Amino acid sequence: MPDSIPLGFLRRPDRDCRERAEAFLDEIRGRRTVRDFAPDPVPAGVLEACLRAAGSAPSGANLQPWHFAVVRDPALKRRLREAAEAEEREFYGHRAPDEWLQALAPLGTDAAKPFLETAPALIAIFQRNRTVDADGSESRTYYPKESVGIATGFLIAALHHAGLATLTHTPSPMNFLNELLGRPPSEKPFLLLVVGFPAPDCRVPDLSRKPLDGIATWH
Repeated sequence: MPDSIPLGFLRRPDRDCRERAEAFLDEIRGRRTVRDFAPDPVPAGVLEACLRAAGSAPSGANLQPWHFAVVRDPALKRRLREAAEAEEREFYGHRAPDEWLQALAPLGTDAAKPFLETAPALIAIFQRNRTVDADGSESRTYYPKESVGIATGFLIAALHHAGLATLTHTPSPMNFLNELLGRPPSEKPFLLLVVGFPAPDCRVPDLSRKPLDGIATWH
């Protein structure tokens, strides 16, 4: 049995719970995916704090099967854009079924991804299917996709809370991320997160969200 420590949980009054839940709802529902970024740099320390928040996510057997590769170098961002756009041209031109393209049409997306160069930071998120123990031995990870998905959600929420905008970019396949960022084959690219401030003239689609009774049931 591993050593344990006190939880340190603070039980809040019911009214405080409700107020905090409503406050978080008000903040997070203002989050929008953007495709037009300003080139302004992210303030020092912000990415580090948000990544540490992501690293606090729960994971199968606490193996923390994630790796975050932060890219700010302009030359490397250009290479990533070129590789991503090559895959996207194949997707839009050959691989994507008509039904998928029709679903994307209202969003106005295409193979051009200038935001990969304009935004000040890209975070390539990798899923580790193997992990190295303290003694140097290797073992598999458990529920890596679910764990990395939760950590990514933490990261997006943290970045929004810090005042930044994000875009989840998933060109397929994404093996070029391993090559360009020097990550081993045991790490599977999960997604490429674009991070920065929205451009002053940024506009987003006028979308609506499903109501509560459209996404949840109570038993």
